[in-house]
Amino acid sequence: MRRRVKITGIGPVTPAGIGREAFFRGINESVSRVRAITRFDPAAGPFVGAEVLDFDLKHYAPEENPKRLSRHTQFGLVAAILALRDASLTPEQACDKNPVVVTGTSLMDFDRISREINIVATKGPRYAMARNLHETALVNVPGSIAKLIGPSVRMFSMQSSCCSGLDAIGQAVELVANGQADLALAGGAECPLTYHPLLEFNAAELSPSNDELPAKLCRPFDLWRSTGVLGEGAAMFILEPEESPRPAYAWITGYGYASDGNKLAGEGIADAARIALANASRRAEEVDYICAWGPGHRIIDTNESTALRQVFGDRLAHIPASSIKGAIGTALAAAGAIEVASVALSLRHGLIPPTVNWETPDPQCPLNLNAQARYLSPHVAMVNAHGLAGSNAVVVIEKSCPR
Repeated sequence: MRRRVKITGIGPVTPAGIGREAFFRGINESVSRVRAITRFDPAAGPFVGAEVLDFDLKHYAPEENPKRLSRHTQFGLVAAILALRDASLTPEQACDKNPVVVTGTSLMDFDRISREINIVATKGPRYAMARNLHETALVNVPGSIAKLIGPSVRMFSMQSSCCSGLDAIGQAVELVANGQADLALAGGAECPLTYHPLLEFNAAELSPSNDELPAKLCRPFDLWRSTGVLGEGAAMFILEPEESPRPAYAWITGYGYASDGNKLAGEGIADAARIALANASRRAEEVDYICAWGPGHRIIDTNESTALRQVFGDRLAHIPASSIKGAIGTALAAAGAIEVASVALSLRHGLIPPTVNWETPDPQCPLNLNAQARYLSPHVAMVNAHGLAGSNAVVVIEKSCPR
């Protein structure tokens, strides 16, 4: 028999705040954390992003050496530590529950890889660093978390572009639901705010072409939006079956993924949503909150809106919705996981976050948005994600134990 799966611990590391309370307080402020990034050569072009400020690995894991862990791995490890603390679990207690660690990260450590390439090009092949094979790899994120819990913990890393974190959560839910694990630590971690790949995102016109008024540059679903803005961070969760004695923040009841195929970028969200709703045994009419992907990109926001209209029809304009990208940018693989943290806390507290910088409605994006936080009491929520190469993922999250 399939078990119902609940979130019992939340660990966010985001530009809006680190830790559950700081994050939820910050994400409900109508404030953008996007800033100009000035540490790079301005001749290379403008760089903007939403950074996690005042982050210090030693504050959470004093035994770890930050020089030996990529920044995305540091984010993931700290998010896992925070999730364990939030669930009042020690690593030893978690290790006794047949645990699995599933994480999603989109990009390797471009910064460290490019620095080594420059060193080898300048000094010769003898200066290649063997440890970079391990330390820059995506699998080092779950590997570091598994090491924290115990040497025999099963773990794997997912890479499905920006959907990676949401896919990791969905896959982990399946492992707990079918009895392969009694506890999962799952989520996403990402750090794209380095010279590479920022340079490449600029070249692809997937980040702003100027750094004027940077806090206003990410405008999800707004008529005057142009393109997305990158962020960084992580969010990890403790997922447990219904018989766990720990209380639930929320229940993850459905998961679906789909590719765009021959459709426009982002329209595959409709197929993923239908699968997730069927998996949750829910009708579209029962969804009363949508945490939209909404990166602030002119085309992707429109295509996501088209996909959501296919699922919800004219009712879309009446379902409360939000995108948190205007506040903290798009943290690629971590973005969907951070959104799950926001939704779980919204369901618990009856407060949904603002869509920062949404000012002028776009008729092609008829979502029920607001630039201010709203006190509402949703019960069934949907979280969307879309990634390059046409990946899409959706999870359904419910306030109370499903029927």
